[in-house]
Amino acid sequence: MKKFFNFEEHGTNYRTEFLAGMTTFLAMAYILFVNPSTLTLAGIEELPEGVTRMDEGAVFTATAIAAAIGTLVMGVLAKYPIALAPGMGLNAFFAYTVVLTYGIPWETALAGVLASGLIFIILTLTGLRQKIINAIPPNLKLAVGAGIGLFIAFIGFQNSGIVVGNEDTMVALGDLTQSTTLLAVFGIVVSVMLLALGIKGGIFYGMVLTAIAGMVTGLIAPPTAITDVVGPAPSIAPTFGAALTNFGEIFTIQMLVVILTFLFVDFFDTAGTLVAVATQAGYMKDNKLPRAGRALFADSAATVAGAVAGTSTTTSYIESTAGVGAGGRTGFTSVVTAAFFLLALFFSPLLSVVTAEVTAPALIIVGVLMASTLKNIDWDQFEIAVPAFFTIAAMPLTYSIATGIAIGFIFYPVTLLLKGRGKEIHPIMYLLFVIFVLYFIFLA
Repeated sequence: MKKFFNFEEHGTNYRTEFLAGMTTFLAMAYILFVNPSTLTLAGIEELPEGVTRMDEGAVFTATAIAAAIGTLVMGVLAKYPIALAPGMGLNAFFAYTVVLTYGIPWETALAGVLASGLIFIILTLTGLRQKIINAIPPNLKLAVGAGIGLFIAFIGFQNSGIVVGNEDTMVALGDLTQSTTLLAVFGIVVSVMLLALGIKGGIFYGMVLTAIAGMVTGLIAPPTAITDVVGPAPSIAPTFGAALTNFGEIFTIQMLVVILTFLFVDFFDTAGTLVAVATQAGYMKDNKLPRAGRALFADSAATVAGAVAGTSTTTSYIESTAGVGAGGRTGFTSVVTAAFFLLALFFSPLLSVVTAEVTAPALIIVGVLMASTLKNIDWDQFEIAVPAFFTIAAMPLTYSIATGIAIGFIFYPVTLLLKGRGKEIHPIMYLLFVIFVLYFIFLA
């Protein structure tokens, strides 16, 4: 095992790698509870006609399995200390845009995730993936990430009751004296304090402390028996294979836009995470990432596996930097993290204490972290600022990540052409311009 993972070359050992793997797991364990809450549209009482709610237990199991498979493949095949799980932002797009806004059944949405994963694999194996990434302007990539952050935070504020609907102003400040809202505010404050102090896994620990506070104050029913904490893994049957049986439903213009959105966001997430973690771990050589193809394949294969199991797009997690910071340098770190995700399967009963008020702070904090890319956008160039701003603002205001991407990708070639910078526009951007214009004409 030491030889396979090159422990001596990287100056590491089993103890260090184990602690690093555990650290990474704790830093991202919140997804086990946030993802089921998001995909089942917790807190949303009315669903579009013909749309049913996903089974929470099945989504929990699918989340853990997708994370375990993706992380294990990354560790063994690419040998990187990078963990994977269903991505934040992508799960919100899946639930709140595709299912809730478009009225597309979750079974068809899963088929869209599967299609994006298969396309991802083809693009990776053929080498086209890098060309497509290079065709997307860096400023638009940054805008997409920041816009998703604002969208996720907005959902968190809604779920917590801090922001509510208002007939006159559309949205307004909620009743901060309501006990459940106060619990969410407590969770936000605690999470901010933990992260400000540099505590790894601060988001997860914040959720734990918020849940405990909820039980102490009587807002959340506490576990009364060991079976309320540990139990058999929930059946995956309600979601397993739905992507395969509904694959024939994806051949529409609307689903094309959905698949492209899944694909683009996963592109950006994966590329950014791989570079960030590899740089911190000292893997980058001459600005190139060794075994990049294997890492990308692990990411796309995880998306396919997750879609079949019953969850939204699986992607590399920036929280992997926590494990690298703890000394993780090889794929064995990922193997340990994968093992913890499998172990977590037996703690599904805790879903009952992880309410919307408990997960809301995690959504808001993740939104803050994603919005940090705003500082790197070239705001002083008006032709860049316009499409970037429209991308960012449209996501939370239209309640749709896809709409934000579409508006930004339409305005980008227009503003650059008017500025006389047409030569800087890649042909792929013109193709996307046409696709998104057709999207608004026929579907919006």
